[in-house]
Order: sequence, then structure tokens, then C-alpha cells
Amino acid sequence: MKQKVVIKLSVHDEKSRAKAMKAAVGVDGVNSASLQQDKDPIEVTGEGIDVVLLTTQLRKSLKYAEVVSVNPVEEKKIEENKEKEKNKEPEATIQYLMGCPPPQYICAPCPPYQDHSCPIL
Repeated sequence: MKQKVVIKLSVHDEKSRAKAMKAAVGVDGVNSASLQQDKDPIEVTGEGIDVVLLTTQLRKSLKYAEVVSVNPVEEKKIEENKEKEKNKEPEATIQYLMGCPPPQYICAPCPPYQDHSCPIL
């Protein structure tokens, strides 16, 4: 069952936002995590998310995390999006056909370089 978990965090700068995203995505079952620019809550969606483990990981990295809500994701929206994708016209595709390799040209070997002016040789 897909879930949407909203957790309130204490993020003040970009570094703590990156820590929160890294901790959230590292938990098993998480498919996506989003943290809006001007708001503190993080929205995590996934299947079979362990909310307690997720909150604990966020508390370890950020010192404050509070679960706001845990809701199942509506399957209707997902099914509607799949139907819309099926009804879309296929995009133009480019096919690369592998043909014969270009011809290779064989050149006569170059004569060896012989310069006797070098005192080392």
C-alpha cells in the first residue's frame, strides 16, 4: 500500500535540507521525497514505509522531526495518470540502424626514423 507521510522538520539552511533529503531517501520503501523551498514539512511517498524508522533517522540528522500525517495515496489518481499516458500519442522516436562499418584504408608502412645526429643513441 502506497503511503504519503508528512513530517515537520527544523530546517534553516541548504545544508540541513540536503541532510533531510539524504536521510529520507535512505529509508527502505521510500520512492520520493519533496521539501518545498519556503516550508519546513517534508513529504515522503512510498510503499511500506516504516514511519518510526524514518522519523528516527531524521531526528538523528536534524535534531527535530515530528510526524504530521500518514495517509494512503489514492490509487485513482495513479490509475488516471496511467490511462492518460496510454492515450497520449507516441512521441517521435529516432532509430539508429547499424549498417556496415565504414571502409578501412590500408596505407603503406612508413620507413623507420633514422636520425644519427642524436648523441644519446
